Amino acid sequence: MSAKLLEGKPIAEKIKQNLKQEIASLKSKFNTTPTLATVQVGENPQAAIYLKSQKKVAQELGIEFQEHPLAATLTEEALIDYIEKLNHDKNVTGILLQLPLPAQINAKDIPIHINPLKDVEGMHPENVGQAIFGKMRIGSCTALSVMELIKSTGVDLYGKEAVIVGHSEIVGKPVSLLLLDKFATVTTCHIATGQRGYLPTHVKRAEILVVAVGKPGIIQGEWVQEGAIVIDVGINRVGDKIVGDVEFEKAFERASFITPVPGGVGPLTVTMLMKNLVEAFKLQQK
Repeated sequence: MSAKLLEGKPIAEKIKQNLKQEIASLKSKFNTTPTLATVQVGENPQAAIYLKSQKKVAQELGIEFQEHPLAATLTEEALIDYIEKLNHDKNVTGILLQLPLPAQINAKDIPIHINPLKDVEGMHPENVGQAIFGKMRIGSCTALSVMELIKSTGVDLYGKEAVIVGHSEIVGKPVSLLLLDKFATVTTCHIATGQRGYLPTHVKRAEILVVAVGKPGIIQGEWVQEGAIVIDVGINRVGDKIVGDVEFEKAFERASFITPVPGGVGPLTVTMLMKNLVEAFKLQQK
């Protein structure tokens, strides 16, 4: 058997069509435009590419896009002060902090200082807490992209064996919560799982497999269960190629659905960011 490719772009286009109509309606109703403020500390080529993509999608959808470039020497305290100004700016709907940050700033310390109603990445503890209680309003863009890809397969998640490899705050943990909310049976694997030699055992059991580690080929294709749905979030450069965390060719022969890398999760993340912005706009109007 060979898998069907789960490409993110067609799904993103459908969501954007709906968002465009919703944004036009909201602008007409409230006589104001959803506005995304992006904050970048220093310069980074990878962040610049992501920023360009964000700006393009925002313009497509009729969203106001603000760029706030700050000096690479900025202190953590100064960054927090800057975010506080954006929190109190009534013209700003959402705040997005571009990563990576310079070494003098701890990226994990910053989300708590963003107004949870303007936290379009869903990283504020209040927004994470909403997910725990099954009442998510704004969530991790990457995690939401993973869920959209799984949803597009039409599979009923109730009782399915779901295995998440990687337990980051951006992907692994929120995806685990979202799948639990759908009554999947969830196992979350991490570095200790691998060190004890149990990773293949868990992966072989997965009907839904989500991998977000950042190590090329860490999941061998022969571990993938026949008919599994494989969502590969990993993006790794190997020579002149971009590859995922899953050994694609062998996994492709065993899975029912699998995301390509690149072209799977990536094209959806910016769209889900804008969907979060629209949700933030509606919450603020209330």
